Amino acid sequence: MTKHEEKARELFLAGYNCAQAVFLAFQDEIGLADEEALKLSSSFGGGFGRLREVCGAVSGAEMALGALTGYTSPTDQDEKAAHYARVRELAETFAAENGGTYICRELLGPEADASSPVPTPRDAAFYKKRKCLAYVGSASAILDRMLEKEADK
Repeated sequence: MTKHEEKARELFLAGYNCAQAVFLAFQDEIGLADEEALKLSSSFGGGFGRLREVCGAVSGAEMALGALTGYTSPTDQDEKAAHYARVRELAETFAAENGGTYICRELLGPEADASSPVPTPRDAAFYKKRKCLAYVGSASAILDRMLEKEADK
C-alpha cells in the first residue's frame, strides 16, 4: 500500500468524503493549506454532492492530478491534450480495476440513492455494505503509479 493510499483510507475512515480523502492525501505534494484543500474538494463527495455521478474518489484523484501535472496556458493545445490524456488514463484505469466504471451509482448499485443531499451515517453497516474505502485506496494508488511514471520520464 502506498503512503498516499494509506493516508486517503485513514482520512475517509475519519469521516472525510471520498474526494476530500484522496485530494488531501496528496497535500504533501500539492502544498495547499488543508482547509483550502478540504473546501475545494468538498463538493465532489458522493458523485457530486450525492448526485451519484463521477465517483468522488476519482474526482479527488483528478483534482490532485491537475494540481500536480495540469496545464496553465489556454493556447497550448499540446499541453492541454497531454493533460487530458492523463485524465482519461486515470479514469479508465480506475474503471478497469473497479468493475468497469467510474460512475458512483454504478459502483454502489442499489445503495446509490441520489434522492437526498443528506450523507449516509458512517457506521459499521455503512463500511460493511459500501466499497468506498476500497475505491479511495484504488484512486490514490493509481495516481501514485501515474506520478511515478511521470517522474521517470
